[in-house]
Amino acid sequence: MSQATPPGTARKKSLWRTVKAVAWSFVGLRARGDYEEDVKNLSLLHIIVVGLVGIFVFIAVLVLLVNLAVAR
Repeated sequence: MSQATPPGTARKKSLWRTVKAVAWSFVGLRARGDYEEDVKNLSLLHIIVVGLVGIFVFIAVLVLLVNLAVAR
């Protein structure tokens, strides 16, 4: 039997939920239940965009830290 979700009870695909899911994935601490819920409720396009932005921010922070360390 398939269970239909009543209208209005499905979680909204939000950018903030996507940011949190991608951040937890970067850290590597994601519960299996949360992962399965994210697969159902998050937009693939949002995940890709937030992941790419996260990668660029991470690289920029690393470059900044290296430049600060080398400058001293």
